[in-house]
Amino acid sequence: MKLRSVDESTLSRFFHVYYKEAQGDVVRYYVMPLVSLNDPNLQLFLQELSADYDVRVYSRYGEIVLEVKPRRESHRLNVILFILTFLSVTFTGSMFYGSFDLFLGLQFAVAVMFVLGSHEMGHFLASKRWGMKASLPYFIPFPTIIGTLGAIIKQRGVIKNRKALMEIGASGPLAGIVASIFVTYLGLRMSVPVAPERVEGAILLGEPLLFRFVASLAGFDGQFIHPVAFAGWVGMFITALNLIPVGQLDGGHVMRAMIGERAEVVSRIFPFVLLGIGFVFRESGVWFFWGLLTLFFSMQRHPKPADDSPLPASHVLLGVLTFAIGVLCFTPVPFTIAESL
Repeated sequence: MKLRSVDESTLSRFFHVYYKEAQGDVVRYYVMPLVSLNDPNLQLFLQELSADYDVRVYSRYGEIVLEVKPRRESHRLNVILFILTFLSVTFTGSMFYGSFDLFLGLQFAVAVMFVLGSHEMGHFLASKRWGMKASLPYFIPFPTIIGTLGAIIKQRGVIKNRKALMEIGASGPLAGIVASIFVTYLGLRMSVPVAPERVEGAILLGEPLLFRFVASLAGFDGQFIHPVAFAGWVGMFITALNLIPVGQLDGGHVMRAMIGERAEVVSRIFPFVLLGIGFVFRESGVWFFWGLLTLFFSMQRHPKPADDSPLPASHVLLGVLTFAIGVLCFTPVPFTIAESL
């Protein structure tokens, strides 16, 4: 792996370096700051440096030290989490109709991982396009009704401008929704191997407008769906969650790109909108939970792009389209438990 070297000429704009030591692959610069440590340009330089290095600025025996260490990427954790998540999702899908069916579980797992992977790959490719470092997806196994909490990628480096922020924020939901539509259509065309007497306590799914549209294209008019179709529904639900315009969720990125620092106001208000929806539609409690969760997210300010100039019209339109997809994926009552069907 080849790393770019530390630009010491740029470093000298912000620090007077009076001593430098190397210990293994760690380099420590003993410095006297020439600007405030909160200076935006200094923070931008450190953010650029963090694309390739672990960077620390700290005090040691009264001296200020800038420490840089090359970041070594390992994909072992990504692979382990992928395997654990695949097993978790497979088990959950195997119990979809109440009794164990491994083949159904495998179909469900492949569909879910395809949808989640498509979403994260969208972010990955957009990050690469704009010169930002991005990790492979970290899938998260968890005993939910789908066997996972989704997946994330780590992004490092400076967000160059609002266009980059828009494309990185929108790429995941757009790639994920294409995969979700494909999986939903495929699943709704598959036969459902279940008898009505076997679905006591079934989960009733709320149907977002996009799901209804795909169901009409697939000619589906049944009452029960195949696990693969449920995977597509999950993709739509996750898209709606990700496009909540709060903090550093995908929707927060898109909103920040569209309206700049005014997005902080939206970020602070929107959790209370979700809490209101949760109080009105109490059947599942999902939106009340997400209102509380996003209230925490809203406390984190969004990083400012290096160039905070307004977006061109084409990228504003991309943002409007992305949020429109989020609306089409929204349902006020995502799911409830039926006593009997």
